[in-house]
Amino acid sequence: MSKDSRSLTFDGRGLIPAVIQDWLDGTVLMVGYMNQDAIMKTLQTRSVHFWSRARQKLWEKGETSGHYLRVKDLFVDCDRDTILVKAEPAGPTCHTGERACFFSRLDDQGFAGDVRTQEAWGGILEGVLCIIGRRRDQPQPGSYTTTLFKGGHDKILKKVAEEAGEVLLASKGGKREEIIYEVADLFFHTLMVLGYHDIPLQEIYRELGKRFGKPGLRQPVEGV
Repeated sequence: MSKDSRSLTFDGRGLIPAVIQDWLDGTVLMVGYMNQDAIMKTLQTRSVHFWSRARQKLWEKGETSGHYLRVKDLFVDCDRDTILVKAEPAGPTCHTGERACFFSRLDDQGFAGDVRTQEAWGGILEGVLCIIGRRRDQPQPGSYTTTLFKGGHDKILKKVAEEAGEVLLASKGGKREEIIYEVADLFFHTLMVLGYHDIPLQEIYRELGKRFGKPGLRQPVEGV
């Protein structure tokens, strides 16, 4: 009898790796192992459970720290031997107090660096905003970003307005390449606004998360 192609593939110990990803920005928060019981408990409670290889027991992430991982969705890879969990973290995921467990860069010699970095978190927008923050705090001659900061708040806002207009014109023109180019410019200058006010993208993602899957129209106030 052939194996059901939908079945998961566990290793010789009955375990399968589970990658935990922040549902808002895609940051890989941690990697753990699940057995069948952990998977079923995760599905039933919508809270991430693992099998502890060291303690040989089932455990719920956050059971001692209170930093639970609330499940938003689960996926499996093409070989059915790795699970991806999109979750909403209630506080730092790493036991060190960091938001995620991946904060050390591997150097050219294959050694883990001592300096903690957040550059593994999020995506390209986070990377750009990180650079913007560095240019704000450590101005660099010849840097366009530094020039904008020197121009002050009004100059930054003027560029956002200009780039928004360019997006409108590109969209009206209907040329795909121009739309992509101008939207990228608008994204950058909008990130400049966040950098100026020192607002992390996580706060924007959280606001979008509040609206996700909800009707777009506000409910009318009773009696109005």
